[in-house]
Amino acid sequence: NTACIAKNFTSYDLLDIKTNNEEVDYNRIIELLSQKKDFDEITLQDNIQGGEKVEFGAIVGNPPYQENSKDTSDKPIYPMFMDLSHYLSYLVCLITPARFLFNAGKTDKSWNLKMLNDKHLKVSKYIAKSTDTFPDVDIKGGLAITERNKTASFGAIDTFSAFPELNIILHKVKKSKDFVGLDKSVVLQNKFNLKKLYQDHPEFKNIIGSNGKEKRLTTPIFSQLSVFTDSQQTENDVQILGLIKNKREYKWINRNYLEEHKNLDYYKVIVPASNGTGAIGEILSTPLIGEPLIGVTQSFITIGTFDCYEEANAAYKYIKSRFARTMLGTLKITQHNHTETWSNVPIQDFTSSSDIDWSKSIDDIDRQLYRKYGLNDEEIAFIEEKVQRME
Repeated sequence: NTACIAKNFTSYDLLDIKTNNEEVDYNRIIELLSQKKDFDEITLQDNIQGGEKVEFGAIVGNPPYQENSKDTSDKPIYPMFMDLSHYLSYLVCLITPARFLFNAGKTDKSWNLKMLNDKHLKVSKYIAKSTDTFPDVDIKGGLAITERNKTASFGAIDTFSAFPELNIILHKVKKSKDFVGLDKSVVLQNKFNLKKLYQDHPEFKNIIGSNGKEKRLTTPIFSQLSVFTDSQQTENDVQILGLIKNKREYKWINRNYLEEHKNLDYYKVIVPASNGTGAIGEILSTPLIGEPLIGVTQSFITIGTFDCYEEANAAYKYIKSRFARTMLGTLKITQHNHTETWSNVPIQDFTSSSDIDWSKSIDDIDRQLYRKYGLNDEEIAFIEEKVQRME
């Protein structure tokens, strides 16, 4: 075995790392991995002169975390380096973005789960603020220093939290009877019926994204299409909530230009699709109750499909509760409120038959929820300290 210590994998250039007196070409490794070549087919013949498999006694490194792209987003590549390192050596210690620990970010979800269920992998250190370690690099979701040892069994990470108290609370909640995540109630933005839209406005094909195929009501759509008006033009018009220069605005559009939508005709709670930084306990940016015939652009998500205002108001109070936002904080580690981030927030019965009295104040609703999920004084104190109160 040859020990390999790499302090800085900062580029795709040929690295000055020696094994058997030969240089390792990591450009070649990336090329092979991008071709989905099996690790057991990657030999010294592929990346170093010779024909034997690469064997390292230990790998320590800081792999490049994303591929530079001309597109709007960069593709994470550190999973490839982690997988390859875990294959090549029994002992690996790497510092990488931490988003995968929360099953978040742009890494493949199946890969995230593989890492979270790997009993040989543990988090040696979690760094919530990347600039504390790398002053010029802001990595949303923080950094993780992981250790993988094939000869040791640490137990699966399963659900990661930087706070031990939060892990205990989460396990209590998820083991409760009939647990179902609130993500099942999340409904995304409205969409165009492009066929009907283009029948009346064929010129919009050159404006709408993805070569005229984008159905979603994207964030800048209000300023792009003249079908959105400041006032109601016909009895068939519905309102859409969106953003103009980061300010909330309502516009009208003929319903014929929209696809059927799960909760357009119902009450719902509207929440920004992005807010804050992902810090535990932060407030949600002004959620509101959406009435029937109000839809949203991509700047917002909606929760629930309610027949009456009272049920929507109950959900509204719940989402503002400390308890619900604690559960949200187990997965929301960036500014994004994606559907998946609500998976650990238990759905409730928001009707008058509920085991929670929704007519009470949010503070009292929190106390009811603490009792329902069997939280002790220490766990309640943790929530009350870490999670900001919302009126």
